[in-house]
Amino acid sequence: MGSISRTNLDFLRQMRRRFPAGKLYVILDNFSPHRKAQVREWCQANDVELVFTPTNASSTNWIECEFTALRYFALNGSDHPDHKTQDAAIGKYIRWRNQRAQLKTRFAIGSKIREPDYLPLSA
Repeated sequence: MGSISRTNLDFLRQMRRRFPAGKLYVILDNFSPHRKAQVREWCQANDVELVFTPTNASSTNWIECEFTALRYFALNGSDHPDHKTQDAAIGKYIRWRNQRAQLKTRFAIGSKIREPDYLPLSA
């Protein structure tokens, strides 16, 4: 298993420890290490469902909206003197946003995007 897959699995294990009860839904892009057999097997054994975003559909990807807001509120027009200050600004925005977050429900019910093999085969 490559280091990216290992890092991905480490992250999933950390999330499962942090949220031990109930099914855990993790939304990801279509980066191939996310779909490795070891990752899928671990998820199945640990009640974790990987939900893949549509390819070439950033306008429907909720995280893209969050990135846009983060860029607007924490980075645009800024002149941070160093990375530490920039990281602090990003962290402050994320904490502010998380305190006001609302649960998103009923996403992609019955949709093929919930399957790791939904992408069409291409030549």
